[in-house]
Amino acid sequence: MNRKQIQIYLNERSLTVAAKMPLRDLQQQQCPNADLLIVNGYPCPDDHLIADQDHIVMIRRGVAPSPQELEALMMARHTPGVHAKVKKARVGIAGAGGLGSAIAIALARTGVGFIRIADFDVVEPSNLNRQQYFVDQIGLPKVHALRDNLQRINPLVTVDSYYGKITAENVNELFADMDILVEAFDRADQKAMLANTFLRDVPEKYLVAASGMAGYEPGNSIRTRKINNRFYLCGDNLTSAGPGCGLMAPRVGIAAHHQANAVLRLILGEDPATQG
Repeated sequence: MNRKQIQIYLNERSLTVAAKMPLRDLQQQQCPNADLLIVNGYPCPDDHLIADQDHIVMIRRGVAPSPQELEALMMARHTPGVHAKVKKARVGIAGAGGLGSAIAIALARTGVGFIRIADFDVVEPSNLNRQQYFVDQIGLPKVHALRDNLQRINPLVTVDSYYGKITAENVNELFADMDILVEAFDRADQKAMLANTFLRDVPEKYLVAASGMAGYEPGNSIRTRKINNRFYLCGDNLTSAGPGCGLMAPRVGIAAHHQANAVLRLILGEDPATQG
């Protein structure tokens, strides 16, 4: 390649352009109506100088992209190199309540390519203080309502839903083909059943579980712990729901996003937590 030419990616299209070209020149040549210029995941001024292998996204606010452009534009704020790995990932979520619905939305927005959600419950009014559903979805199976919400958020993600109970007898069938399983149950006995069964019967796959997110204790008490090389636990490991200590959106959401971030780090080959 000529030294005065560099390769860049504009809205995921490979282009050869002049080295040290100001971003505004590329905009005028390729996307003259764009008013948001993103380079390697960060909005930049139009006098920014383009470098070799830059990933650049140009967007015109308020204009719906074509299906071909949507994926690149949705992932424009990702760190470079993340999306290719995330897109290939397969993640199972056991439970579609406060934890599971928030985890699923975070992973769909991140661009996880395949998400399988399993739950037996329906949306009811008491769920709406912390779960990611709408009033007009009351009475619907949670997995169906959540699938619809995810497809509205990111139609590029494949969402598979199982409406039924998860038992020791069907854990393998439901989740053995996932790269990572996320536990998002309410009851301690169900959490234990899932962890014991999955870790025993599904080798070489990761489990990200949660324990302790009730009430309104400080959010910083929730953290991600490494139990062993395949098992991570998110929460404060202390607070459980009971009389005088309910489940509310802020701490449930913190725990859920710890779990979602642990999943992302595992997909990217990073350890989600330190030992302890």
